[in-house]
Amino acid sequence: MNLLPFGKLPVYKPRKFVPPTVDLGNWPQIAPLFDQLKKRAPDCKTTADLERWLLDWSELNAALDEESSRRYIAMTCHTDSADAEKAYLHFVEHVEPELKPRQFALEKIYVAHPLREQLPGPRYQVFDRDLKNHVELFRPENVALETGEARLCQQYQKLSGALTVNFRGEEKTLVQMGRYFEEPDRALRQEAWELVAKRRLQEAGKFDDILDAQIRLRQQIAHNAGFKNYRDYAFRRLGRFDYTPEDCGKFHDAVAQHVVPVMRELQAERRTQLKLDRLRPWDLAVDPLNRPPLKPFARVDEMVSRTQKIFDRLDGKLGSGFQQMQDLHLLDLDNRKGKAPGGYQDTLNEARLPFIFMNAVGLQRDVETILHEAGHAFHALATRDEDLRAYRHAPIEFCEVASMSMELLGNEFIEEFYATADAARARRVHLEGVVGVFPWIATVDAFQHWIYTHPNHTREERAAAWLALMDRFGGDVDWSGYEAARANLWHRQLHIFLHPFYYIEYGIAQLGALQVWANSRRDKAKALNDYKRSLALGGSRPLPELFSAAGCRFEFSAKTIQPLAKMLREELKKL
Repeated sequence: MNLLPFGKLPVYKPRKFVPPTVDLGNWPQIAPLFDQLKKRAPDCKTTADLERWLLDWSELNAALDEESSRRYIAMTCHTDSADAEKAYLHFVEHVEPELKPRQFALEKIYVAHPLREQLPGPRYQVFDRDLKNHVELFRPENVALETGEARLCQQYQKLSGALTVNFRGEEKTLVQMGRYFEEPDRALRQEAWELVAKRRLQEAGKFDDILDAQIRLRQQIAHNAGFKNYRDYAFRRLGRFDYTPEDCGKFHDAVAQHVVPVMRELQAERRTQLKLDRLRPWDLAVDPLNRPPLKPFARVDEMVSRTQKIFDRLDGKLGSGFQQMQDLHLLDLDNRKGKAPGGYQDTLNEARLPFIFMNAVGLQRDVETILHEAGHAFHALATRDEDLRAYRHAPIEFCEVASMSMELLGNEFIEEFYATADAARARRVHLEGVVGVFPWIATVDAFQHWIYTHPNHTREERAAAWLALMDRFGGDVDWSGYEAARANLWHRQLHIFLHPFYYIEYGIAQLGALQVWANSRRDKAKALNDYKRSLALGGSRPLPELFSAAGCRFEFSAKTIQPLAKMLREELKKL
């Protein structure tokens, strides 16, 4: 049974090394390919030989990546499918653990190869740096621990995906409940919010159990690699060569100093417009003028067709890329029971094609999500001619510039979804979201810094650390009577569980996207060309150069944040 939305995809380039009939879920069939690469390496007598060897290795990695992606996509599209779960876990438990030592062996061979330093420097600078880093960090004893970590991540996905509530006689996913937080009827909003909060709290112990187990595993992984804590290990593992934990601290401080005041101004305006003495958690998503929620579309196919028109108007090449995704069924966008929460774009690395997953229910944030994930997809399409698989992926800090810029650039044509007045309202909602996301990113990032530099903390200490950050970055919201929900609010942030320390990237990238948008307001054609040119670089250049190619500065202290916060404040006043 095919559980994927798409079937057989067109081959971008025929395989030259990997046999077309190999079963990429069967380790005994995969292992000989690694054996061949290992045996061939000493026979590379010229740089051309070594580059051919690298491309064959890259081809194998791309084929294995696509196999992994297909199983992950099927599992997240159908968390209630035993077959999908079994196939995904088989790869995680029986293929990935075998892959890691084999990959490491080839990385060691490459790093030690006598011809490595004769390869063209600019071309291989980033690739060389990254592989040396992998070799230095790899520990065989961590393979089993990482398998255990992946299993815990899957438990979080399954637990989150299964959460539903019975609301007024109907079973609803928690994602579906989000629409009620926008309803003008305050009593209805409160009822819906309390039901969701209560449902999450029923599983609070399980969420904490998962994170406790993850912390123990991650701390051991860090110790095995010679680091005193997982944070320092994670920075190296994530290849953060261009910024430090101290730079993240500067980001936190700048957000507190320059963005939180803008958020508080918006909250004060909201409180006045709603005629309330105090804002409560269920008052944050409703339109402050008590207009009904924005309804950009009723059906997912409408969302797709209107999004297509936006991209056609923005840029013909981007429009044709989105149309290609539809033609190949590379979209799974509707929300349904048994589907994992959230949204993502995944690249099918051998076909060199993007896939978009999301949970659309007819809200304005769905429009933002499809624009966002399409930005990632355009990034993947821009790098299709790059044969070195490692360079078809940029660092996350820049991947998110691609997606967040597309939200801002696409918003210029948001009238495809709305009449004029509602379009202005949608733009304001989006920019308010940009303001609000910076403090949330700072909260989540600072929380993770605290967690992994205090690995022996108790749950009570963890809650206290979270609440202190909520006090610093959370704005003026009254949580009295719902203290437990506030203390456990982080349970909903999947990155804390699935991708530790992968969250500050959104803040860094949002600063880049705001700079792209600011450039577009001055010279639209140049900003769009710079944007597309930077996407085509993939991951072939260091982060500061990628930002520079997009017309941005890679810097995230008050020097960069203050003028962007000022721009957001001024733009919001116009709306």
